[in-house]
Amino acid sequence: MTKKIIIGITILALTITAFSMGLFDKLFGKTNPLQPTSTSQPKVGHQEEWEFYFSNVNDKLGSLFVDLGLRKVAPITDKPNVVWVSIKMNNPREDGLSSQEESGILGDIEDALVDKIISKHNSIYVGRLTSAGDRDLYFYFGDTTLYDKTISEVMVAYPKYQFDFGSKEDKEWSGYFDFLYPLPQQFQSIQNRRVIEQLEKGGDKLTKEREVFHWIYFKSDSDREKFLEKIKNDKFSIVDKGSDKSWGEFAYRLQIKRVDKVDQNSVDEYVIYLWELANEIGGDYDGWETSIEKD
Repeated sequence: MTKKIIIGITILALTITAFSMGLFDKLFGKTNPLQPTSTSQPKVGHQEEWEFYFSNVNDKLGSLFVDLGLRKVAPITDKPNVVWVSIKMNNPREDGLSSQEESGILGDIEDALVDKIISKHNSIYVGRLTSAGDRDLYFYFGDTTLYDKTISEVMVAYPKYQFDFGSKEDKEWSGYFDFLYPLPQQFQSIQNRRVIEQLEKGGDKLTKEREVFHWIYFKSDSDREKFLEKIKNDKFSIVDKGSDKSWGEFAYRLQIKRVDKVDQNSVDEYVIYLWELANEIGGDYDGWETSIEKD
């Protein structure tokens, strides 16, 4: 039994800029956990969209968990201050991420902090970083008066855990956009994972190779031909070449296919490869499609 599944992707162009403050100074070596907290966020006119991804933070593996939906409403003018809380893990994994045995208590601490900080200060919880044996939570505030007292009141219940905190004005929400929010490649990987999860929900064990279709759009036929020249030795087959001015700037379509694996590592490898090649010549990688395969 097979069923088609497709993803269309809009890649967001982001620029990394320096963001200097306490923990962000420590963390911004970035070159480029996993369910949302049960705490309700204040209503800020956006649809929450919590996602996680992995990144390199100061040459250490980092797991970031962020509300992507805030991009549509940020920066929020009445919340110009970023506040962070850093919790030192007692039993991290060798790679610096949280261990299975400690994940429960870390989740309890996170929920307690988020509940209390949001309710007392009408703040917004935007995300967290887990890396190098620390779990760092980030909030945006209006008035930061007594925020430190609130954090300390929560952490009294967890005497075995060391913690630190700080705050800084950040009217443009640079900490959210330039640090927590995924870079375009990372965003692409998130989108890939979403499709793979849908395959698995459909009963696909991801063990069977199958045809994977890709759509790429270009501004001109010559750009499309340049792209085809770049992939001529990669065993892709052309499925369709079309053009339509009603599609706007990217009026030249290319659909290609190849038999491939569909596990996360494999998909990231060939999709990001195609995405980068398209970007090099001003094209737009739009998405991929495959079938659900049940053994």
